[in-house]
Amino acid sequence: MTYASDESQRLAQFEQQTNSSEELSPESARWYAVQVASGCEKRVKANIEQRIHTLDVADKILQIEIPQTPAVKIRKDGSRQNTEEKVFPGYVLVRMKRNWDADTQEWKLDDEAWLVVKNTPNVINFVGAEQRRPGRGRGHVKPMPLSPAEVERIFKQAQEQEPVVKIDMAPGDKILVLSGPFKDFEGEVIEVSPERSKLKALLSIFGRDTPVELEFNQVQKQS
Repeated sequence: MTYASDESQRLAQFEQQTNSSEELSPESARWYAVQVASGCEKRVKANIEQRIHTLDVADKILQIEIPQTPAVKIRKDGSRQNTEEKVFPGYVLVRMKRNWDADTQEWKLDDEAWLVVKNTPNVINFVGAEQRRPGRGRGHVKPMPLSPAEVERIFKQAQEQEPVVKIDMAPGDKILVLSGPFKDFEGEVIEVSPERSKLKALLSIFGRDTPVELEFNQVQKQS
């Protein structure tokens, strides 16, 4: 199955779960962006899912997503590995229940749902507006839901974006050419073009440093 079809299924699932609920109105269940520690997105998602089960709050925390887009990683030996790239590193999206507050005449995030997510290890805070307390310094952050347009854009971006090419090489790295007319030549990377899956390297040809364009899969990074 291709990444495109995977993302299509993911978007379809998102739309179905967001739009077809018979019990929740559009305003009573909204998506929130949650900032997490760098590199801990999947761990946070798993921990929240576990806490939902343990604390029996599946009716209040409805869905957790890490929007991702397909990527191709070029290994040191030039081979390719299909992987995924996070659309918004450092954030997870959580769809949560809201309650109508008759006193303030506004929808508010469910307190229990907020506490479950906020107290999950590696969660930094919700994205929202800071509520200041006069004379007492900084206040707390009031979680602000994403607009339906923002949510649709995020998931469609993950679905429609072309695969990102990632390579473990940078200018200054030493390489060995594996194939082509310059096979077994050693050189130094001077330019990397991920969008074209190519790089330029200085190779010593007839005693002179000569820039040569090579495919990613033609070279191997020297340790």
